[in-house]
Order: sequence, then C-alpha cells, then structure tokens
Amino acid sequence: MTQQGATLGSASTTDEVLDGVDLNGRTVLVTGVTSGLGAETARALAGAGAHVVLTARDTAAAGSVATRIRQAHPSSEPEVFGLDLADLESVRALVDRVSERRLAVDILINNAGVMYTPFERTRDGFELQFGTNHLGHFTLTTALLPSLSAAADRSGVPARVITVSSDAHRAHPVDLVDPNFESRTYDKFVAYAQSKAANVLMTVELERRVGGQGVHALAVHPGVCATGLARHMSSGDMAEMKRMSAGSPNALTNLKSVPAAAATSVWGATAPELDSVGGAYLADCVVGAAADHAIDPATAAALWELSDELTAPSARQP
Repeated sequence: MTQQGATLGSASTTDEVLDGVDLNGRTVLVTGVTSGLGAETARALAGAGAHVVLTARDTAAAGSVATRIRQAHPSSEPEVFGLDLADLESVRALVDRVSERRLAVDILINNAGVMYTPFERTRDGFELQFGTNHLGHFTLTTALLPSLSAAADRSGVPARVITVSSDAHRAHPVDLVDPNFESRTYDKFVAYAQSKAANVLMTVELERRVGGQGVHALAVHPGVCATGLARHMSSGDMAEMKRMSAGSPNALTNLKSVPAAAATSVWGATAPELDSVGGAYLADCVVGAAADHAIDPATAAALWELSDELTAPSARQP
C-alpha cells in the first residue's frame, strides 16, 4: 500500500486521499453501502484496486451500487452480501459466508447506522440505535477477527477496522446499566449519542486487545453531510441539534460533500502512518480527540464485556 504525501483537511475528497494508493490484492468489507458515505467509500476503494465486498440489508440497492462501480472501474469485481445489523442471526450468517468463501478481510469499514429513530427494538430486543450502530457492528467485528488476522498474516500489512462514529458522541455517555432503555424514558438524541460513544469505546478496547496482533482499530467522525441518514429528522430535531452544538460554531452549517465526508474513513483505512496511532479518533483527515467519556479504558473494557454478554447466542431474546 503506497500513498503520496499531500496536505489533507476537511475539504479533501476520497479520490484526493487515495491519490497514489494501490490496494490491489486487498479485500475491503463495507457495511451500509446503498447510498451516501458507504457507496462513495466502496467506489473509491474499488477505484484504488481493492476487492470490495458490499453489505447491506437492501441487496438490490447494493447491487445497483456494485453495477455503477463496475461501470466506472471495469476491472473491479465488487460482491454483494446481505446484512441486517439489527438481526444478529443475519450478522452471523454473513460471517459464515465470509468464512465459507475463505475471504481474508484486510479492511473492515463499519459504516452503516441509523439516527434519531422513533423508539423501536431490534429482532434481538435491543434499542434500535444502540443495537444497530454498536451491537450489530460489535458482533460483526469480533466474529471477523480471525479473517482480519489472516489477512494481516498473509500480506504482512496490519489489518484495519474503521468504525464511523460522530461528534454527537460528546453529548451523552453510554449508560452501562440501561443501554437499551428498559427502565429510563426513551430519548432518541440520548440513544444516538450513546451509540456513537459506544463506537469510540469499542475502538479503544479493540485496539487494546488486538492492536499488537496486526489488527488496528480507528474511529471516524465524517463531518456533517446531507444523506439519507437524516430521514427521521423533523424541523424540531434540527433545532435540538443546533442547541446541542451551540459550543461548536458552524457545526451544522459547514456541510460536506459526500466525497469529502467519506474521505476520513478512506484515509483511516489506508494511511500507513496511522499504524502508530491505533485506537485514535479521526476527523477531517487528521487525528482528533474524542470526549473523555468515550476513551476511558475502564469504561471501554466494561462496555466490551457487556456487549459480549448481550450478543452471546444464549442471551438472545425471542
């Protein structure tokens, strides 16, 4: 993997980040690819030579993205696998398929997510945002660790796990006592924020556990971008977002293009210099700083143990 030196920043695009990068022979699995950042991330990485595995609940929409990638890059051979992160059976079926295909995954990009949804539970009984954004990706990531390790051993290059978080994580920590709103009143803003904090905490603990074994973990804040992720938002929700971001001037007005918003994920997945900063929080194609509650080692370890208990097959709720 090679990368030309360049000054990158908030306006950098995926193609600028990947200028000079050669991903031939490397396999990338991306979640949530039907549109927006996931589709752009997959397109850009395929253009750099990667074998891209597109995963999504809507396989027909993902197939359309794969077709566009083939048209833009005729030598690429993107594949489409079904994945519903709100259903752990679906997650495990995907991992089984990866294993059956003997795919060594060099880069896992946990991109999919839901935001500010009305109260709902996943098939396994988890609050939808925590269950999808965190527990679904936790299950996928931990189950794919053998594949990631195998890829690192084969290539001699550390594997990467990139998890898309958000600066929204700063608003609320993870409630380790009641993460699924079984006792407290549901608040979609709290639920989203804690799910994004969980993304960072998983990154911190994942790096602690396997960073020395050839698998590095990084969390990403993509910036604010107009995508389908905001489909559940009302004008009142936008007003609440403005209130919560009052300490960050222009946070909601400096909208990024999709290629710019996806750029930090692509940079995190490919920049060689990031091997020395595993567990970091990235934003605007530089190493940033997450909130203290999202990087506390004790909290990260406790969340990992809780997530492991919640997602164990024997713990599934009917």
